[in-house]
Amino acid sequence: MKNNFVSLQGKTILVTGASDGIGRASAALFAQLGAKVILVARNEEKLKEVYRSLVGTSHVIAPFDLKNLEEIPVFLTRLAGEHGLLHGLLHAAGIHLVRPLKLITPQNLEDIFKVNVSAAIMLAKGFRQKTVSQRPASLVFISSVVALVGQAAISPYAMTKGAIMAAAKSLAIELAPEQIRVNSILPGVVMTAMTESLFAKMGEEQVMAIKKMHPLGFGEPIDVANMVAFLLSDAARWITGTDMMVDGGYTAI
Repeated sequence: MKNNFVSLQGKTILVTGASDGIGRASAALFAQLGAKVILVARNEEKLKEVYRSLVGTSHVIAPFDLKNLEEIPVFLTRLAGEHGLLHGLLHAAGIHLVRPLKLITPQNLEDIFKVNVSAAIMLAKGFRQKTVSQRPASLVFISSVVALVGQAAISPYAMTKGAIMAAAKSLAIELAPEQIRVNSILPGVVMTAMTESLFAKMGEEQVMAIKKMHPLGFGEPIDVANMVAFLLSDAARWITGTDMMVDGGYTAI
């Protein structure tokens, strides 16, 4: 007998940051699980590449810059009008910043908060519209273990991920009467192109020190995508306001 414990059959799911990393892996998994996926990122060419790799043909490419905060609710309304109501949304887009305190500028703070936090709130605002989402519905935000565990030279990034975690809890309470679940996922270090770029700037000893913090080693994007799929599925119908650790044991040390 086929196991349909986690199924997204018949659901329409929007994924931000779909051009790479966790967003791309999640989009691929959602398609395999039967969903129609709306791919959102700034780079249209990369989105086309992802689209061609997906199972099925009903998926949608929707290039958009999340820095255009005021336009986000209208953008979601247009997509829902053209492609059907959304059952779920994954906000995987984000900016990472490694910079010591003495070099941080106000512009750094404005840029990282705009995409990592403000866009998340505006996505939630747009998603909750009855002309956008089909109830029951599910929102998933990608936070990070650094929201809980300190690490040097990433304070702005860590602040945004802590804010995402806190926002998910409050939104979960506010949107529960509207049958919208809201959860966040806190990954450890996942081997994406962004991670590899950061490691390229470090020495081997530094990379190995970080790896030792993960008892199960570094993760892959699919490890996080599996948890996202679960939270978006009906199997997680009684889960909201939670912080799901997917970190290879990082926070257990």
